[in-house]
Amino acid sequence: MNIAQDFKRPVLTHVGGPTILIRYAGLNFLTDPTFDAPGQYPVGAGRTLDKLTGPAVAAEDLGRIDVVLLSHDQHADNLDNSGRVVLKDAEMVLSTGEAASRMPLVRGLRPWEPVTVAGDAPVVITAVPALHGPSGAELVTGEVTGFVLEADGWPTMYVSGDNASLELVAEISLRFPATAVAVAFAGAARTPLFGGAPLTLTSQGVVELARLFPLATVVPVHTEGWRHFTEGPDVVKQLMGDAGLAARLAVLPLGEPKQA
Repeated sequence: MNIAQDFKRPVLTHVGGPTILIRYAGLNFLTDPTFDAPGQYPVGAGRTLDKLTGPAVAAEDLGRIDVVLLSHDQHADNLDNSGRVVLKDAEMVLSTGEAASRMPLVRGLRPWEPVTVAGDAPVVITAVPALHGPSGAELVTGEVTGFVLEADGWPTMYVSGDNASLELVAEISLRFPATAVAVAFAGAARTPLFGGAPLTLTSQGVVELARLFPLATVVPVHTEGWRHFTEGPDVVKQLMGDAGLAARLAVLPLGEPKQA
């Protein structure tokens, strides 16, 4: 992976979908906890989301969770029933203001708001904006956030959350130009909402994200495990290769810890 040699290297374990265990600066971070079995999950207005595969790592095998980075709580493919149990045992849960209004254990952050946690080095976690669909989608899909992690001696990491807006990615890249690892929630999720417009980054969007973060290794996740994801990891690999960016792509094997 394309990380400067003087950085300590985080270790990422892809549980499945949007769920990654990130070992960073001596702390265990968990993104969007999803541990339920395959099946149909309601998403409102008589609609369901179909989960096709279960987690590669059981929740009880994760060990201590210091911080959950929760992009949003309103959809089962980002926080499911088992994931809600995981939240109760975490030391800290960071998410949106809307999520905090529904779950008292959540600390809600505004876009660009930082919080510092103590690890091997102090880790500054900054909430960054995300848009779960086309312009105006937040009125239907709700509030979503991404996160940036920074710590002395560690690579700056961007975790996109369910974001479909390259304009927001561009704004984030201007504020955090040294980003060395970019975890992109991709898969081109599509539902009948918004005429089938993507609710997460397309594979071509991942290519554009890589160009916006020219120093970063790009880690695509949330591309598999659910029927509404229309572009799997093979599509991302193909387009990144076509763009001459294959060396900067890191597709994580499910369930195996890997350095980033």
